[in-house]
Amino acid sequence: MPATLAKSASLFLVLVVALMGMAQAADTGFAVHMAIVALAALTAALWVMKGATLTGSADPDESRYDDDPVRWGVIATTFWGVVGLLAGLYIALQLAWPALNLGLEYTSFGRLRPLHTSAVIFAFGGNALICTSFFVVQRTCRARLAFPSMARFVFWGYQLFIVLAATGYVMGITEGREYAEPEWYVDLWLTIVWVAYLLVFGGTIIKRREPHIYVANWFYLGFIITVAMLHIVNNLSLPVSWAGSKSYSAFAGVQDALTQWWYGHNAVGFFLTAGFLAMMYYFVPKQAERPVYSYRLSIIHFWSLIFLYIWAGPHHLHYTALPDWAQSLGMVFSVMLWMPSWGGMINGLMTLNGAWEKIRTDPIIRMMVLALAFYGMSTFEGPMMSIKSVNSLSHYTDWTIGHVHSGALGWNGMITFACMYYLAPRLWNRQRLYSLRLINWHFWLATAGIVFYTASMWVAGLTQGLMWREYGADGYLVNSFAETIAAIHPMFILRAFGGLLYLSGALIFAWNIAMTIAGRLRVEAPMTEPPYNPAADRPLPAPARPVGALQPAE
Repeated sequence: MPATLAKSASLFLVLVVALMGMAQAADTGFAVHMAIVALAALTAALWVMKGATLTGSADPDESRYDDDPVRWGVIATTFWGVVGLLAGLYIALQLAWPALNLGLEYTSFGRLRPLHTSAVIFAFGGNALICTSFFVVQRTCRARLAFPSMARFVFWGYQLFIVLAATGYVMGITEGREYAEPEWYVDLWLTIVWVAYLLVFGGTIIKRREPHIYVANWFYLGFIITVAMLHIVNNLSLPVSWAGSKSYSAFAGVQDALTQWWYGHNAVGFFLTAGFLAMMYYFVPKQAERPVYSYRLSIIHFWSLIFLYIWAGPHHLHYTALPDWAQSLGMVFSVMLWMPSWGGMINGLMTLNGAWEKIRTDPIIRMMVLALAFYGMSTFEGPMMSIKSVNSLSHYTDWTIGHVHSGALGWNGMITFACMYYLAPRLWNRQRLYSLRLINWHFWLATAGIVFYTASMWVAGLTQGLMWREYGADGYLVNSFAETIAAIHPMFILRAFGGLLYLSGALIFAWNIAMTIAGRLRVEAPMTEPPYNPAADRPLPAPARPVGALQPAE
């Protein structure tokens, strides 16, 4: 009971501070955000008090895994995935038909584009990472989550961060930094949540009953620690007012650009690569029912990836004011990244040794294999695009957009979908997923969507790059910007069509997960074929004719 009172008092204190911030707000956006914080604090306080009257101060059952935050995470991942993809489709349609901006600032491409990227990366991907890490660390350490109350704070605090960030983008509250758009007070809140996340995950490892720390936990831990460092340094800023939303970066000029892309590329490297590789190293062997192909290779993969990735950011700044030696450093380390990345891909694919037939009969394995294939392709294309001569053609074009989405949709999206399909029946104690055959529909729609999306952007990017560098005999550019846009307009339509296919697959995924949680089972033929029966090839005896039936003519 004292702990409950302390929590309630803390939440009411947050409520009071938020109301004071709302009253003293220097701008409307800050006032709206303080109102959201106040509402969240009031809801949480009432929930804590309600929980105290219902459950008292019962101790947690240490004999069972703490899977409540994992279940909530699966639901949140599913919800935010659909929201993020829907926003992505809408802005893709806006690029093809600008009238869909509707003439409103809140529905403009500039407001919704960061909403889409943050929803897909941090809401969809971030919730997947948090819930799978909580699931994996308990099983591989044979220990219940450390600090269960803090684990719940991590989940709900992260949802509050998502809501604050998303509403801020729509209102125009942004730092204008790629993958680091939220303003200073939202960044501070995320820092608190992230430190709590590290304490829960690290505390569970410390209290483990299994002496060995499985490699997936190394990847999760590397992702959590490095993202914390990246987030804090890149978001060092000074607010204009403590009751306002605007702030200015602590860095300026080329130092600011280098800091941003040190963060930006490593957000890809540690948030979207290391964390999802942790998912791969646990869920692929579990679904395939095979051990990891080479545990030694997985350790080499981890340490080489961790060391090399942190130096690759400057390749985003080729042909800029950044010193040439720094640009070359980023390029060299980016090319070197190809080797450990493919080592991880090979390790994942070779885990299926002795179980390749599962690709034909298990749609979840099929998704995992496709994800690994896209991981390999993206981690080959990225180093290639970092080479200066290639970058001079690809940079600032839609080729980069195609590259990013082949990795995000193919690698991050497909491995996440597969892991959610694995988790749902186990977390809710169901016999199986609602429908395995719907996963087939999801797989093929998503695959076709990725192909349409990336192929159209590759063509658009090469077209842009070649048109932009075409000079006439007089030394002037031949093509105007408008002519370039007109040339690639059909590619914008194809991209939107690919996005529609991918979103359709995600909607099937959401329906499948929802029905599984509800305990429904779709009546359908099994995915596996029955074993061969030689007797089935023998001619069947003629059926007996009923008495009085007409006899065939002799």
